[in-house]
Amino acid sequence: MTEPPRNRRAEYAAATRAAIIDAARSLFARNGYFATKIEDIAAEARVAPATVYAVTGGKQGLIRTLVDRWSQAPIVAQTLSRQETLTDPDEILRNTAATVRAMRETYGDIMRLTLTTAPHHPEVAADLRVATKRYRDAVEAVAVRLRDVGGLRDGMDVAEATDILWFYFGYSGYFTLLDDNGWTYQRSEEWLITQASAALR
Repeated sequence: MTEPPRNRRAEYAAATRAAIIDAARSLFARNGYFATKIEDIAAEARVAPATVYAVTGGKQGLIRTLVDRWSQAPIVAQTLSRQETLTDPDEILRNTAATVRAMRETYGDIMRLTLTTAPHHPEVAADLRVATKRYRDAVEAVAVRLRDVGGLRDGMDVAEATDILWFYFGYSGYFTLLDDNGWTYQRSEEWLITQASAALR
């Protein structure tokens, strides 16, 4: 039995969209947001420039899609769900650090792109604010779990614990250790766990 034409069209449309997004991600990482032209993305994805606009809304739509892909990655919800079953503060911190590392390894190019573009582009800055709110909310959920299992020192509230976790596991921690110091992911992860644990407990 032949597949209905509508399904084939939907598959083609999805494949076209994925090719455009992948092309934009690659070019943004290589050349930056401002130096990348729609024509470059179209050529890389092997589509017409008009298709890039029609399917993704142009460069702004593409960067928003990439930011959503990073800031709503399923691994975040999976980590928070798993942490609801953990009672050892050290294990919660290890689990958090492993997820942050995985996010950097998978989406670090999108994070860097957004952070460097936002100061010069109001719409990208708005996208970054949305992503940061999602990120901070996840970090706060870790702080709440640590409080609930007795993983915070006496007198520390969730707000302070969130700020400390953000210092170590927000944007700067891994990027400073990896990019500025030239550390490996493994060394960075181990150091961040040790320092965060000392600061929280």
